[in-house]
Amino acid sequence: MQRPHPPEDFSLKETSPHLGGTGFTGDKHTSTYDLVEQMQYLYVRVVKAKDLPTKDVTGSCDPYVEVKLGNYKGNTPHFEKKTNPEWNRVFAFSKDRLQASVLEVLVKDKDLVKDDIIGRIVFDLNEVPKRVPPDSPLAPQWYRLDDRKGDKVKGELMLAVWMGTQADEAFPEAWHSDAAAVSSDGLANIRSKVYLSPKLWYLRVNVIEAQDLLPSDKGRYPEVYVKAILGNQGLRTRISPSKNINPLWNEDLFLASEPFEEHLILSVEDRVGPNKDEVLGRCVIPLLSVQRRLDHRPVNTKWYNLENHVVVDGEKKEINFASKIHLGFVWMVVIMFWMSPHITVVIVGPLQNKCGSKALVFWNWEY
Repeated sequence: MQRPHPPEDFSLKETSPHLGGTGFTGDKHTSTYDLVEQMQYLYVRVVKAKDLPTKDVTGSCDPYVEVKLGNYKGNTPHFEKKTNPEWNRVFAFSKDRLQASVLEVLVKDKDLVKDDIIGRIVFDLNEVPKRVPPDSPLAPQWYRLDDRKGDKVKGELMLAVWMGTQADEAFPEAWHSDAAAVSSDGLANIRSKVYLSPKLWYLRVNVIEAQDLLPSDKGRYPEVYVKAILGNQGLRTRISPSKNINPLWNEDLFLASEPFEEHLILSVEDRVGPNKDEVLGRCVIPLLSVQRRLDHRPVNTKWYNLENHVVVDGEKKEINFASKIHLGFVWMVVIMFWMSPHITVVIVGPLQNKCGSKALVFWNWEY
């Protein structure tokens, strides 16, 4: 008979995952979305266009979008001969460096000599809405294109514009304005030289307990631990202090979890002698089956069957009676970005804060 599940523990835990750089310092778990320094950004998400007209003598349209704010501009890639292109690109402009009161979004037709302007949309920055997570993401809208005189022209563009911070979900994927250099025509192009790998997902595996293990030697107290293998990473828990067939650990293992197509292999092993371990059971967890979310909902734990076999007359035979292991999974995100003269690392994970409410908690440190 399976024992009742132990009560779920959402209290803060002191952990020391190997994430590179220095460790946590001080008390950072103070409130939801507690960032060391909030940085304001103007976000522009360019989704897609439709019904664009053909502009050149060839009768084709090679569209791209230019997002322009004062002395800064950023371009999407261009498509050849496509009147209904889709980009889904995000641009971020630091509020501290805003040099204009209006944002101009232009749809252009790529040409060998000079790019033609198909149409544009102008936004007054004073009317741009603000968004702070966990507010719902701002839904993109269709906008009819105007010409330079403000008259409507053929074609529409779907986009969203909002003010936010580096806590926004769009921050890691955005291309950021760069004030370090200005080109000869007075415009600094947006480029993602910092964001070669802007974020890294870590999988926190909470190894809780195992049940009904079947060690080969029934006359000794088993010394059981759990080993986790993901790609070329390998971690293990301590040997359970409860030396029986129902061991307890409640220990966390942290593994970098990209790409998500890989499988996490967990094995329960018994230390039967010096440099000699016996595998009591294994389970394979596809990472694609683990939900990636960062919200306040409780973390669900689950019992998994441990596969095992015995050797009879030189042949492997599966054991019908399955031992079990009790696990919980939590995703954590490591985001690195430049905050000159330092690199700031933000780690995001769902935990319970000191006031007792379950929430997202941000940790920050610089090096």
